[in-house]
Amino acid sequence: MQAVYVLLLRDLKRFIRTKSRVFGSLGMPFFFLLFFSMGFRRASIPSLPENISYIEFLTPGIISMVLLFTGTFSGVSIVWDRQFGFLREILVAPISRMSIAVGRTLGGAITALIQGIIMLIASTLIGFRFNLTMLPIAILIMLLIAIAFTATGVAISTFMEDIHGFQIVVNFFVFPTFLLSGAIFPINEFPEFVKCLALLNPLTYGVDLLRFVFIGYSEINPLSDLFVLVLYSFIILLLSSILFSRTEVK
Repeated sequence: MQAVYVLLLRDLKRFIRTKSRVFGSLGMPFFFLLFFSMGFRRASIPSLPENISYIEFLTPGIISMVLLFTGTFSGVSIVWDRQFGFLREILVAPISRMSIAVGRTLGGAITALIQGIIMLIASTLIGFRFNLTMLPIAILIMLLIAIAFTATGVAISTFMEDIHGFQIVVNFFVFPTFLLSGAIFPINEFPEFVKCLALLNPLTYGVDLLRFVFIGYSEINPLSDLFVLVLYSFIILLLSSILFSRTEVK
């Protein structure tokens, strides 16, 4: 537990001390939210109830986008540590490699959660409204999404030795994941084949569950959302721990 705490604290300190990283990573999602919400504010989406505005529909998706991108890209720090020798120093320490993987995952997940909360606060400035009593539940769901995709980033990083290669592979993963999640448009508007792909996407269930908590609207049973999200988080966290325990540093 001490190893997990130390690695978590290291990631948080690196995040807090790099102010440009905080604001730079939120720039694109904020502009997505701002311009999509303005451009589609009068659009009529057949499967969307009339009492729900597009900005209310969009905001949970953009918050999930922040969690997805920040969590998955946090795996680059492991590739960076491998290149500069710090990872070797951690691996020779008398601690379990699984605890190292868990510590790095939690550190990246909490970093992603902080950015997700900042994005939520920013969204209220442009008109997003939600039930404040549901905020603690929403934060727990955001943390679960962050853990799921940070663990995914850690799992990918175990195969990569080059930072640029990691970024290319992760971009190939995160953009289809985001676009197929129903974050921007309801999945019921997709063609049948694309909808089937969306239902295979774990982020779809995170977006839908977060949207249900914030605005009371969902396209999938919220219990099914929670089950799939918890199951995926458990499997990918276990997988990333196993892969990390087998990684070697030259």
